Amino acid sequence: MDVRKVRCAAVATIVGGVLALGSASAAHDDVIIVDDGVVDNAKATHGHHSQHGGEEGHLPAGSSNVRVVGKSTVGHIGEGRVADVGVHNGFAYLTAFRDPACKQGGVYVVDIQDPTDPTQVAFINTSKQTYAGEGSQAITLDTPHFQGDVLAFNNEICGDAKQANGGMTLVDVTDPTEPHKLVSHAGDLKPSGKANEIHSVFMWTSGAKAYAVLVDNEEFTDVDIMDITDPRNPVMVREYDLAAEFPQIVQADAGLDSVFHHDMIVKEIDGRQIMLVSYWDGGYVTLDVTDPANATYVGDSDFADPDSGAQEFGLTVAPEGNAHQAEFTRDNEYIIAADEDFGPYKSKSLNVSKGTSFQSTDGDATPTLEPGTAHDFQTVFVGTACPTGSPAVPAATATGQIAVVERGICSFTEKVATVEAAGGYEAVLVFNREGDDAGACSDLVNMQVSGNIPAMFVGRDVGLDLFDVTYDDAACRDTSVQESGIPIGTPGDVVRFESVFDGWGYVRLFDNAAGKLTELDTYAVPEAFDPEKADDSGDLSVHEIATSQARDDLAYVSYYAAGLRIIDVEDGEISEVGHFIDEGGNNFWGVQVFEHEGKEYVAASDRDYGIYIFEYTGP
Repeated sequence: MDVRKVRCAAVATIVGGVLALGSASAAHDDVIIVDDGVVDNAKATHGHHSQHGGEEGHLPAGSSNVRVVGKSTVGHIGEGRVADVGVHNGFAYLTAFRDPACKQGGVYVVDIQDPTDPTQVAFINTSKQTYAGEGSQAITLDTPHFQGDVLAFNNEICGDAKQANGGMTLVDVTDPTEPHKLVSHAGDLKPSGKANEIHSVFMWTSGAKAYAVLVDNEEFTDVDIMDITDPRNPVMVREYDLAAEFPQIVQADAGLDSVFHHDMIVKEIDGRQIMLVSYWDGGYVTLDVTDPANATYVGDSDFADPDSGAQEFGLTVAPEGNAHQAEFTRDNEYIIAADEDFGPYKSKSLNVSKGTSFQSTDGDATPTLEPGTAHDFQTVFVGTACPTGSPAVPAATATGQIAVVERGICSFTEKVATVEAAGGYEAVLVFNREGDDAGACSDLVNMQVSGNIPAMFVGRDVGLDLFDVTYDDAACRDTSVQESGIPIGTPGDVVRFESVFDGWGYVRLFDNAAGKLTELDTYAVPEAFDPEKADDSGDLSVHEIATSQARDDLAYVSYYAAGLRIIDVEDGEISEVGHFIDEGGNNFWGVQVFEHEGKEYVAASDRDYGIYIFEYTGP
């Protein structure tokens, strides 16, 4: 593992007894890596909520062209306990997400040989302080080392459990009722011998060889390919940082700086093994991995400005990125992609004193400003606002003040709590730190942050300009000094934030070709772009796509609180041809097609319930 590429929000270095913040490349024995809550990996993207029960929190029940064939709960049920679903040879594999105590992670094995009567037959535990999430998959291997069915699942770690282990687990499910682990925690190893946690895993075969690709949550070399021809002894083939190796995938100066690996599939197309990678703000990327040690660029997508999906509903807003998951159509003509977005609002930002607009992002779990109203704030610099900081954050001296905080040393949530404890501030504005790693200086990041007042984030250039401090990008990325030198309590420019509705995540359709992919159409449930549905209707974002293996033009979409949606992609246009929302609502996550007795069915995992099995009955 290359410590220079560790994903981290801050690196605190003890130098002569003074705590200063440096870049990740300065890492050595006296460095403490602090994860401050920046959204820079796939694990950090999921902050959704339960949708079941009551009269609110979901859209009305209803269905069209969809038959519920069967459904069943599984063990350990609680809100958000079920994650993804994979199907293979008459059995479904539902991953078990973390519970509050993080004691029941694993995989539910469900017999669906009779689709009308899904029955749980086994449970596979994860290791202590870990859980499984996205990427449940089972395939048949026929290699010199193994003949049979293998299940792969990911291991993510609860909190900061130091002894927990990540990587992938491979399980012999040739007899799914008697699963046997072949290997646990295979992946990119730390010096401690433990594997980096991973968000997802996907397996494929190529002749007598078999491979798995992992989403590494802890490094920027986050596309990890392993040889699993002997599934008891996986071997690392190559790690890739796609943004470094294929810089054309990054949209410079577009505010799309959260560039990391989230999901992927591999499919043989015209005799080549093609990987389709969902790389968050880097878009959707296709790679030729016929030689996994030497992947080559095929194509990638860009995000249009203004956002193309929002434009279809009359909104003119900047793109948000969020390339979450994608699949090829059966005939490989198209790529259907799911942009996941849990924030239906974003801030429009202006430096009132200088008359200049700037880009900002909003905290994921802090209150939003009242929509449709411009909020002017007097900025006040309060330092790093850490609980043990010195000097302490001063209380606000007047109404309408926003605490301007420097990123580093502690987490975003701790900063907001410190500002709240000081008293009187109406919001928090965090500006970026120095450092030569990705996500520093003038880059924008998204914050995982909780608190009781709104919290926004800006680049270091914007933050320093509020106090008339000159910003030098080259110097910012070449230094290990954190402090800005602005005296605590200094008033700065007046800023204006306006909360603007920009909708939830939606579906994109691309022409599958080399080079820059052409976006042909977008699709969203109408409620996702209705400001009246922004609250109290649940998460109206798309999550995953499963393309039909019986038809070239059909795909199934899991849409959280908007239920299961079935779309047609004929002639480069998307149209909805079926939908389902159950009484009491749904919270769909995974979706997977399978064939039974000559018919195509789709299994969907409901996060708060278990498994549903559907049949499309439309034209």
